[in-house]
Amino acid sequence: MKLSRRMMLHGTGAGIALPWLESTPTRGADHTLGLSNAPPVRFGCVFSGNGFARKHWWAKETDSGLELGKVLAPLVQHKNKLTFIRGLYNPNARGCGIHSCMTGNLLTGTRLASGGRIRAGVSMDQMLAQYTGRKTKVKSLVLGCERPYAGIHAGYSMLYSSHISWSGPSTPAPLELYPAAAFDRLFGDGGLRRSDASVLDSVLADAHSVRNQVSIPDRRKLDEYLNSIREVERRIQDAGRDQRLEGWKPTIEKPTMPRPDEEIPQDINLHMELMSDLMILAFQTDTTRVCTLKLNNDHSGMRFPNLGIDHIIHHLLSHEEDNPDWLRVNQFFLSHLARILKGLDAVQEGERTLLDNSMILFCSSMLTGGHDNTQLPVLLCGGAGGQLKTGRTLDYLESDNRKMSSLYLSLMEKMDLKLNKFGDSTQPLSEI
Repeated sequence: MKLSRRMMLHGTGAGIALPWLESTPTRGADHTLGLSNAPPVRFGCVFSGNGFARKHWWAKETDSGLELGKVLAPLVQHKNKLTFIRGLYNPNARGCGIHSCMTGNLLTGTRLASGGRIRAGVSMDQMLAQYTGRKTKVKSLVLGCERPYAGIHAGYSMLYSSHISWSGPSTPAPLELYPAAAFDRLFGDGGLRRSDASVLDSVLADAHSVRNQVSIPDRRKLDEYLNSIREVERRIQDAGRDQRLEGWKPTIEKPTMPRPDEEIPQDINLHMELMSDLMILAFQTDTTRVCTLKLNNDHSGMRFPNLGIDHIIHHLLSHEEDNPDWLRVNQFFLSHLARILKGLDAVQEGERTLLDNSMILFCSSMLTGGHDNTQLPVLLCGGAGGQLKTGRTLDYLESDNRKMSSLYLSLMEKMDLKLNKFGDSTQPLSEI
């Protein structure tokens, strides 16, 4: 088997892309010209609905690095690889109502159609997917941990509360709720592999062939990578057998019918962990360079029995700004961002880590549960292959250019997609 950057490990009904290895040449690289064998930049967006506890959402620069507010406490180990951005907003989400019309255009920057009609524009993650997708097996991965809503709220379709990724002006990108299905999309090749067969078992012969051709450091990296896939496979299988529920508790402890196969995990913490780990694997394998993870919906109905908070849904709790439970739920969501950052930072890609080679945008469509979207909570994590300065704060609250779409223009440029206009902006943020 001849090594190449885009080589796949193949088996019956399965295919796994290799992680970035120093031993394999970059596609199109001409080593006689000394071209770089650099890993690509990846983009991830992680969304959490209904905002955060305002007085605890802050960061400031100090002599010892960033100091983080209580909401951001789970990220303290990664503070040197964060950029805290204050003051950005989405002008076309102002003056139209609450929730749905604040959320559906978060990544598009265009005005939403009202009255039950659907028109949102194409989101920036899907613009990147169209541009980078020709280089990867999967153009983009759009993951979610809460089922989409139907109906109308405040004059706008609740589809907008459930989707931030749009592949067309009126077409949301398919939201994958099932970890097993997302796993198969990443690592299956459309063959006839049995649904209960291991992807790894199918490709071991190719893996052994590759292992014999790479350097000792790359052998260790390949072994760690295959072990991580095995672990995700095992946890997806275990998740379907877990009988804990995300929301209300039933009057009986065990179901009266056999559990269907390959269902959504019934524990919200495990569901989020699996989706976070799939994002890491997707980037590690370069199976896709664009992934959006919607941890919950805007106007979310999630409950959190894992935190002992199952008496109130997420949306209603967000209106209790000073309730200690609201801070705990905020930190729970940030802990999953921390999981992603830790996983990415543990993967070495040449002189940098996978986190250093990524841009992870964490955001919500309102600052607080009281529907304040005069400014939005925004974190930018990772270094975009050395293009982003981190460990700092940026404040745009008094700036003439503080549109979210301006941020998107800057981020897309880091992946070589240069546009004259996106959403409602024609001017990137020069500091990004």
